[in-house]
Formats: sequence, structure tokens, C-alpha cells
Amino acid sequence: MEAPLDPPQDASSELQQHRPREPILTLPPALTAYILVLAAIHLRVLLPVEWEDWTIDVFGFIPKRYDSTLIDLTFPGGAGAKVWTFVTYSLLHANLTHLGFNVLWLLPFGSALARRFGAFRFFLFMAVTAAAGALAHLITHEHAVAPMIGASASVSGAMAAAIRFAFVRGSFLSLNRGDAEAAAKVPALSLSRSLRNGRVLAFLLVWFGVNLIFGIGSLAIGADGTSVAWQAHIGGFFAGLVSFSLFDPVPRTNPDAAGAAY
Repeated sequence: MEAPLDPPQDASSELQQHRPREPILTLPPALTAYILVLAAIHLRVLLPVEWEDWTIDVFGFIPKRYDSTLIDLTFPGGAGAKVWTFVTYSLLHANLTHLGFNVLWLLPFGSALARRFGAFRFFLFMAVTAAAGALAHLITHEHAVAPMIGASASVSGAMAAAIRFAFVRGSFLSLNRGDAEAAAKVPALSLSRSLRNGRVLAFLLVWFGVNLIFGIGSLAIGADGTSVAWQAHIGGFFAGLVSFSLFDPVPRTNPDAAGAAY
């Protein structure tokens, strides 16, 4: 039985030339659509000032809206706004710096999560973590009249969910990672194993430290001095970390393999 012959050198070179090259940075369609929606909605800044203010009042999250003792003070949007603003606030941003900062953090973590979850689970997850962030803000700012806007709670939730598998061998933050699709589909760590993993704990320490600095220092984003709703970040982060398993379609069939993080 004859062994197959190697192709001639020139034929091999021709095959390599015609082989499609993978782009340096590719985004899954779900994340691309999410970012485009955020960018399109931000065009509201081109509206007249009174229309822009109305948009923020109707779709931004205002804790005081839920105060049942109010008699004389009313807010645009009526009863419906008490429901939809738990999510719609996350689609609005104060300025380009605010929007760009959220998108920048979402690129690595959101890409992996969108590939892993698929479009429907990804969008639902972003809505759930946004609602969790709004709830945390409501609990800590129950009498606040200023609207809260921004996707930071959802971005924080995506980061928290992604670290459940980010450091596993072959994933996107491991030292021995595969291609983007394979890296997003590695078996995840259980919540208990995640909280015992050194790299995950280091990430948590840095993340909570940064948010503590924002909270204590009352740091602002952008030239207009927009303050950071760091409690909402924590609410979204906690929701993403805990609820990840409810959304994850990848089975943890091999606990030992899933526990090997590099």
C-alpha cells in the first residue's frame, strides 16, 4: 500500500495563499448588534435639549419614581416607566467617554460571552444584569431624583460571568488558549471552584478595589462631571457571577478538566 505523496512545494504555497485568513479582531453578531444599538441611541444628543432631557427622564432609572409617599411630584412615563426603566437606562449614556469606556471593557468579555451564550441568551443576560444593577442603585439611593444611565451594570455582569471560564485552559485569558470560538466553549468552573481559584480571586480583588476607589473618591466620567453609580456596578457584577449557570449552554461534563486553570 502506497503512502500519499506530499504535494509539491509550489502547490503547498498556493494552498496557503488561497486559505482564508482570520481577521485580527472579530466580534460575534450579537455583540456587534448590541454596540450598534448603544451607538444609535446615543445619537439622541443631537436632539434639542428639551427632547433629550425628556428621553432621559422617561427611559433613565430614577429611584424617587418608586416612592409611594409622593403626592405632588410626578415623573414622565407614568406607571410603565417603573417597569421598562429597569432595563432601558442601560442603553443610554451621558457622553462619548462614558459610552466608549463601557464598549472598551465589553469587547473582550462580551465577545466571549456572546459566542458562548448565543444572541437570545446574551441579550436576556444583559437585561437581567441591568435590572440587578438598577435594584442595587434603588436600595442605596431610594430618595434620589437624578436619573441613572449607562450600561456599566451589564458590562460588570458580563465580566463576572466571563471569569467563570476565562482562566480555564484553552479559554481567552488562559496562557494556553485556543481560537475565539473554542475559547468561548470551554467547560466553566462552578461558582465554588471559581471562588477558590487564585486568578479569579485576584481579578475580583482588583475589580472591587477599582470600584471602591470610584465610590470613596466620587470620581467622575467625562468633562461634564457625571458621577459613577458604583453600587449598580456591584449589583450587576454579583448577578452575573451568580446567574451565569442559568444561562450557560455548555455542560460541565468533566469537573477535573474544568478546574484546570492556567
